Amino acid sequence: MIQRDRLIVGLDLPTVREAERVVSILGDVVSSYKIGYQLLFSGGLELARHLVSDGKSIFLDMKLFDIENTIAASIEHIAKMGIKMLTVHAYPQTMRAAVSAARGTDICLLAVTVLTSMDEVDLRESGYDKDIMTMVAMRATQARDIGMGGVVCSPREALMVRKIVGDHMAIVTPGIRMEGGEADDQKRFMAPDKALKYGSSHIVVSRPIVRAADPVIAAKEFLHTISLV
Repeated sequence: MIQRDRLIVGLDLPTVREAERVVSILGDVVSSYKIGYQLLFSGGLELARHLVSDGKSIFLDMKLFDIENTIAASIEHIAKMGIKMLTVHAYPQTMRAAVSAARGTDICLLAVTVLTSMDEVDLRESGYDKDIMTMVAMRATQARDIGMGGVVCSPREALMVRKIVGDHMAIVTPGIRMEGGEADDQKRFMAPDKALKYGSSHIVVSRPIVRAADPVIAAKEFLHTISLV
C-alpha cells in the first residue's frame, strides 16, 4: 500500500463549497477523502462522484443500518459510483446483506463497531451490558466471519482487532490526534504513529487538517509521521 493512501481526510464540513476548497488546497498531497452525513445532506454524493472522476479514493461513511432489501438496493447504487469504502453498522443481519449485495464489486465494506465518541458510560446508557473492548471484539469477530472487508474502531482497540481479523482486513481508525492536539469530541483517540503500529491500516483525520490554518502543512505532518512507521 502506498503510504499516502493510508491517510483519509474527513471532509466533515457543512457545505460542498467548503469541502471543494479544502480539496483544491490539498491538491495531490492527499489521495483519499471521507464523506459523512454532514456533507451528504448538502450535496455530498455529487461531490463524491466528482472526486472519483478526478481520481480520488472516496470513503462514504454512511453507517448503513436498515432491512436487508434496503441495504442491498443502497449498495447496488453506491457501487456504481466507484466508491472505495463504505461503512455499515456491525449487526450480523446488516453485514450479511451488505456482503451479499457487494459481491462482484470493488467496494471495501467496513463494519462500524463502537463510535470513537463513546465511552463506557455512553455504551451502558445505550442499553449494552458489555464493555467497549468486549463489544468491539465480538463485532470484529462477526465481521471477519461474515466476510466484511474491514472494521472501523478506535485506535485503542486496533491491536486487539488486528489479532482477531488477521492481516487481510482493513482496520480504519478515526480518533487520530497529534500528541498534545485538541481531542474535540473524541473520547478514544491516539497519535497516528501509535495507531499504525497497533495495527491500523488507515487513519481518518478531519478537523486537525480541514480546520488548520494551513491544511497542506497539517496533512504533510501526518504523512511524515506515517512514513516513519
